[in-house]
Amino acid sequence: MGKGKFNEQASVDYYKTSKEIISYWDTNNIFEKSIKSRPKDKIFPFYEGPPSANGMPGIHHVMARTIKDIFCRYKTLKGYRVYRKGGWDTHGLPVELQVEKNLGITKDDIGDKISVEKYNEECKVAVMQFKEAWEDLTESIGYWLDIDDAYVTFKNNYIESVWWSLKELYKKGLLYKGYTIQPFSPAAGTGLSSHELNMPGAYKNIKDTSLTAQFKIQKNKKSQDIIGDNDCYFLAWTTTPWTLPANNGLAVGEKITYSLIETFNKYTEKKINVIIAEKCIEKFFDSNNLKISEELIFDKQNLPYKILKSFQGKEIVGFDYDQLLPYIKAEKPAFTVVSGNFVTTEEGTGIVHISLTFGSDDFHVSKKNNLPGIFVKNDKNEDVPIVDRSGKFVDEIIDFAGLQVKLFSDEEGLTTDEKIAIKLKQENKAFEVKKYEHSYPHCWRTDKPILYYPLESWFINSTKLKGELIKKNKEINWQPESTGSGRFGNWLENLVDWNLSRSRFWGTPLPIWRTKDGKDEVCIGSLAELKEEVRKSVKLGLMEDNVSSNIDLHRPYVDDIILSSKDGSPMYRETDIIDVWYDSGSMPFAQYHYPFNNKDIFKKMFPAKFIAEGVDQTRGWFFTLHAISIMLFGKVSFENVISNGLVLDKDGNKMSKRLGNAVDPFEVIKKYGPDATRLYMVINSNPWDNLKFDLDGISEVLRKFFGTLNNTYSFFALYANIDGFTGREDKIPYDERTFEDRWIISKLNSLIKHVGKRLDEYDPTKASREINSFINDDLSNWYIRLNRKRFWVGDLSEDKMMAYQTLFECLYKLSIISSPFIPFYSERLFLNLNEFNIEDSESVHLLEFPKSIDNLISKSLERKMLYAQNISSLVHSIRKKEKIKVRQPLSKILIPISSDDIKLNIKSVENIILSEVNVKEIEYVTDTSDVFVKKIKPNYKILGSIHGKNMNAVANEISKMNQEEIHSLENNGIFELSIEKATKIDLLIDQVEITFGEIDGKQVASNDMFTIALDISISDELLSEGVSREFINKIQNERKNMGLEVTDKIQIYIDGNSDQLTSFLMNHKEFICNETQSQFLDIKDSIGSSKNMEINISSDNLDANKLNYEIIKV
Repeated sequence: MGKGKFNEQASVDYYKTSKEIISYWDTNNIFEKSIKSRPKDKIFPFYEGPPSANGMPGIHHVMARTIKDIFCRYKTLKGYRVYRKGGWDTHGLPVELQVEKNLGITKDDIGDKISVEKYNEECKVAVMQFKEAWEDLTESIGYWLDIDDAYVTFKNNYIESVWWSLKELYKKGLLYKGYTIQPFSPAAGTGLSSHELNMPGAYKNIKDTSLTAQFKIQKNKKSQDIIGDNDCYFLAWTTTPWTLPANNGLAVGEKITYSLIETFNKYTEKKINVIIAEKCIEKFFDSNNLKISEELIFDKQNLPYKILKSFQGKEIVGFDYDQLLPYIKAEKPAFTVVSGNFVTTEEGTGIVHISLTFGSDDFHVSKKNNLPGIFVKNDKNEDVPIVDRSGKFVDEIIDFAGLQVKLFSDEEGLTTDEKIAIKLKQENKAFEVKKYEHSYPHCWRTDKPILYYPLESWFINSTKLKGELIKKNKEINWQPESTGSGRFGNWLENLVDWNLSRSRFWGTPLPIWRTKDGKDEVCIGSLAELKEEVRKSVKLGLMEDNVSSNIDLHRPYVDDIILSSKDGSPMYRETDIIDVWYDSGSMPFAQYHYPFNNKDIFKKMFPAKFIAEGVDQTRGWFFTLHAISIMLFGKVSFENVISNGLVLDKDGNKMSKRLGNAVDPFEVIKKYGPDATRLYMVINSNPWDNLKFDLDGISEVLRKFFGTLNNTYSFFALYANIDGFTGREDKIPYDERTFEDRWIISKLNSLIKHVGKRLDEYDPTKASREINSFINDDLSNWYIRLNRKRFWVGDLSEDKMMAYQTLFECLYKLSIISSPFIPFYSERLFLNLNEFNIEDSESVHLLEFPKSIDNLISKSLERKMLYAQNISSLVHSIRKKEKIKVRQPLSKILIPISSDDIKLNIKSVENIILSEVNVKEIEYVTDTSDVFVKKIKPNYKILGSIHGKNMNAVANEISKMNQEEIHSLENNGIFELSIEKATKIDLLIDQVEITFGEIDGKQVASNDMFTIALDISISDELLSEGVSREFINKIQNERKNMGLEVTDKIQIYIDGNSDQLTSFLMNHKEFICNETQSQFLDIKDSIGSSKNMEINISSDNLDANKLNYEIIKV
């Protein structure tokens, strides 16, 4: 039972409140009850994107977790059972790199300096290093999550479900092994998938050495027929000079026109003939230096040239040339010109340098034309590229052996590209060397450049289902829609097959065993199947022992398993692990160990109704969820998704420890509290927009939202306790309540309807802003300001009861609809309001989202009060500009009215307006009245673009328009003007700016709804009242300073030093006494313990503005 009194909380420590509420939730099992209290057959499936706990959580994780929690709490309030199964993404490159750094090893040391077994044990520990910090953050921000039963991707059950899914893809013919050019990260020692290569920030602008190489054409009958007997070179441009030692061909476009040019090599000064695409000549030569017949003379600054002849690309296909850097020989038809449909003249020379081993187009065109690549033999006598997997040249490249081809580590001095350029310059093989800025892909985890490298990998034939993936994507509700149709949709349109395998150690092993010749293979889809196949191997003597049910399904244990083919030959596991993104994309079924267990649960939980993660997951988790689901089940994995933007620093820069602009989420939460942090992140901007995180913004949310809401509650609690209001009293019918009561109840029900609609549309920003607007603009700054005297004065009358019941209902329902956003404060607010057990519930989070009552919504009431608010706002703006306090009454507001309906609506709230702005009367005038004279001027920004050379003439005619013409333009939106030479033009309303002119003795102000004029002249009578109101305010402040209770009575004495001030105050004696709880106000010639008061009324008519006074508590 309650204590019989509402908790009066004048100030709140929001962080301390959150800790108290967390303890309350834990003690009373509120999270568990929020699930169990909802019907079992009304489930809202939600998926938690698994984080990796090998790093500390950042402030951006607060954003993602806040978004998820908002909608899970909202759906719970709407009566759904929302399971929130947590999860941990535990495999992959980030963990391995961290362990290698901790142990001071590289990938090449694994299996040598440290066993695979020991290495993977270290990974298993490292991946959970910051688990407690993640759980602390999750709890601290109020993100309810079942972490006790979280799925863990390194657990056998999870891996077994992943294996099942791969077996299903295998059976559908979607898994295959291929040898292709793939993105490869030397720093990480593994290949990358296309979606990893397209993670945000993977492409970086870098300055590289670009080189236009000279490939010397071999003389034979075919070449001499076109180029003659002189030495001649093909010019081919590259931004990767390090690939030139692996050059095995050149490609041209058959339909491209090429030119034979006589010129000089600028580095050796030798006269040479070169071939370049006609359209590319201007990139390398200044047309001013073109010579026709005269002899060429070398000039390095103004390189001269002659165009000797032109021909089609098809005429030079088949030309042979000398190997540029002949470290490794290759047999013909290497070093031959071939046709390539990828050749363009947009960049370079129109001739493309081909390296079979380091480019996808190069690989395919070489295979098509049987051009052998440049390879060396490894210790297994296998052909391997001239760059090893650490990104260094092999020993056979004698001039550059052991050099990094790109900067994979921090090394100083000349780059390998620069060293190659120097060598080619000296050998008359470099025509031009420049620095070139371009976008180059980097490894998403090491931040180092990648190479395109020949690898044998396992792929998922995702392109086979490309059409279905695109079609099903259109069934998903994306927030924002542009991410689904743009970023994600474009990604699907350009889909390539999924590179599944990784040459690493810590991850889900690829469950494929093959014979050494690759003729037989098997894909294992379960532990039971594996055990059965091992039993066969044991019988054949290929294995000594059967597999234990407790086997760890990681390397090296699965590597030791040998299976048998149908003919009894040994089959060995393909040593790769799978892409970690496949792990996370399998969570819809793998988290339940489907299909081995929990088939019913999976059926109820698939697909997800809602997921949310950062925009960086568009081509990560979002893609793998979508692709795996379509390939396995033929349906989408999620129906609604919010892709939240990046969290940047306040200047819009990416946060990083290196830049020193990273924000510690734990410090922010401790200083400002989790509620304000959460609300700031959604109310400041749409979650899918990038957020410029600014601590001043959280402070503003604390002040404007929480300060206002808490002050509103405190106001209610203070007076409710005085009058003994409990909230259990018989409810007074709404139709019997005051105009203001019925208006705020109408606004409350409109708010409930709008917030529910916004949240149903997955738009938390608009929803939270509407709540904020209601609290500040409607409830606090309007309803309470208009009605505060109803709470102050007299006993608990029916009118007072109406006010209490109205305010109580607003606060009570606000505690519910705001609870998804601010779960801690809303809980405290609810528990405070529920002091007398009006609701049989332990928590606001166990209640139902309020239903809007349509018959309590009055658009007429809301419109009338909107008029009152707008007019009052204009009056306040003039007072602020003229520095006239609201306490100083003014005589009159003039309002031009365009219709009788508007006049009637304003008149119905006239008393409210006059009371709010402290003005004596409103005078209504028609729009055509001489009181308000309208001024018109051209809107030059629009006028110029429409009327061009006639703009000045039109502007001149606009300035001549009379009041009747201006009124016609306003009413019709168009007016016919006559300009020079009797030309008539149509003037539109947006081509002008119309304002009201100044009125003598009055100030004019306008907004989108009204224009008013305020009489700011102050008579002695008005001044007298203003002084009295200022005096009352000073006395009320002094009562607070004295620590007096609201009900305490006082006596007030003033000196009579100023006859004017004394007269003003005594004229309003009764009013002053009533407002200050004073028994009387009297004058004393001499006051012993007096205090000095300054009357701050903006007027030149006061003969004095100071007086002495004394307050005595009775």
